[in-house]
Amino acid sequence: MHYAYADTPIGMLLVAGDADSVAAIQFRPEPRDEWTRDDDLFRDVLAQLDEYFAGRRRTFELPLAPKGTPFQLAVWNALQTIPYGETRSYSEIARAIGKPDTVRAVGAANGANPLPIVVPCHRVIGANGALTGFGGGIETKRYLLQLERGERALF
Repeated sequence: MHYAYADTPIGMLLVAGDADSVAAIQFRPEPRDEWTRDDDLFRDVLAQLDEYFAGRRRTFELPLAPKGTPFQLAVWNALQTIPYGETRSYSEIARAIGKPDTVRAVGAANGANPLPIVVPCHRVIGANGALTGFGGGIETKRYLLQLERGERALF
């Protein structure tokens, strides 16, 4: 596995994958000992992240290779259908994957998303509109949602 760092307004992110796809984006940029840094390999990923944070990119065009259970993969695929600047509740995602009684499991899968931002788990909120858990922290989630809504995002 190879990795690179993305310097973003929400802090340093670690991007990992191989020559064919991106497998992970991490808020706590600590590569494994066996990983090799290769900034050139992730040039397109880093450019797309820069464009996103500058407000010039609404969708990502990257080959992704998340690893997860079939249920997790279904949830992560559903997350990618949430339009830029919009949100969905956990129960809406559960219904979207045809498993309306799995709201808690959807929350767990959302929390296990290995590709935050690109697979927009930050767009999932509580049924009452509350911002709920996020691997990068609630302030980061708020920032990303404000960025996508065109609000003056402060972090």
